[in-house]
Amino acid sequence: MAAKTRIADAAAIARAHDRAVRRQPDWVRPALERPRACAVSGVSAALAHHLGWPLWFVRAAFVVLSPVWGMGALLYAWLWVFVPWAPAERDDDRPTRRVPVAWILTALSITGVLATLVALGTWRAGGVAFGTVPTWAASVIGTTALAAAAGVWATLVDRRDPARGPRHETIVRITVTVVLAVVLFAQLTTLADAGIAGFVIALVPLVGIGLVYSSVLVDKWRELTGERVRRIREEQRAEMAAHLHDSVLQTLALIQNRSEASSDVARLARAQERELRAWLYDGDAPADSDLPTDLRDYGAALELDYPVRIDVVSAGLPAERASGEVAAASREAMLNAARHAGGDVSVYIEGNADAVDVFVRDRGPGFDLESVPADRLGIRESIIGRMRRAGGSATIRRGAGGGTEVHLHFVNDASAAKDPMPSAEARLG
Repeated sequence: MAAKTRIADAAAIARAHDRAVRRQPDWVRPALERPRACAVSGVSAALAHHLGWPLWFVRAAFVVLSPVWGMGALLYAWLWVFVPWAPAERDDDRPTRRVPVAWILTALSITGVLATLVALGTWRAGGVAFGTVPTWAASVIGTTALAAAAGVWATLVDRRDPARGPRHETIVRITVTVVLAVVLFAQLTTLADAGIAGFVIALVPLVGIGLVYSSVLVDKWRELTGERVRRIREEQRAEMAAHLHDSVLQTLALIQNRSEASSDVARLARAQERELRAWLYDGDAPADSDLPTDLRDYGAALELDYPVRIDVVSAGLPAERASGEVAAASREAMLNAARHAGGDVSVYIEGNADAVDVFVRDRGPGFDLESVPADRLGIRESIIGRMRRAGGSATIRRGAGGGTEVHLHFVNDASAAKDPMPSAEARLG
């Protein structure tokens, strides 16, 4: 009886699981985010991707709804303001637009200038009395609106577009300024006897020019605001760094001084000190993958795995990168020192754009290179052989106060690298 009950319960659980699986949706709705590579604003593409609709259908819906009390245009503007951009893959990944909106508006404003000149000429030749809204007045207002929109778009939007930039903004601004100046000059020469209404309409191009150049002030104000925010953050970081330096960092340093270099407490304290100092003083910018940075990071990782304390000091600005052969040979030398010597290991880097020297010193018992078995290829191939193949040299000798010193030398000059002069120890490999 108990067996039948267990079978019935198992069957009921299986049926419930099947119903739950069938109720789960097969398609998960993606987030409503605008793509950074878009036509104009990415609103239609974001909405189509979010709803799973065709892109042409979403764009057509905005166009069809726009004449209905402006519903389509208002919804488009609302989504443009509140829908965020998709997350950036890189720090400098900025939105880019395929449609040259500023140039389209500029071309329409130039067409509006021609229409304005024709309307003014027709009004002047016909001697028609000044009406409430004549054709030339509508042309002036429309042309000014298009030119001002082109200048504002170029300053506030296209200036940060990687495909355009400040030069594009300057050209558009100069072009629309010339357009508005032509409209103003045509009005002043044609509508001398148009009365107060002609004077009021003549102010419209001046307002347009003001809008074009006021957008420059808005952009500068935005840059100043961003700089002010960054300065405040740096001041807060400096205050935090001073506080932590007087408390946490000194405590970690005291723990290291009171503990043996090979103890777990000292290694953990040193690792935490490195991480905290990097967070405080490196800022938000990622560290460049150069040779000193790579060896410092590698030394910090070795301290977590071996009872060793590694100090990396750099003098000069070596051009060698972290992906080079010198970096690989240096890492191998540091690994050997941590694995076989332990204790304190010092790494000194000296270099410039032409050459680099790396010294890895430990205070272990030392060893004789000739006594190393032939099947041990770590030193012969990973250090000496690698440097020889790269056109440099490797020297391994006993330190003055005991221990071992590995000296790596590499010259970036191609002529010097063709015929390197390896040391006697390097020739043994």
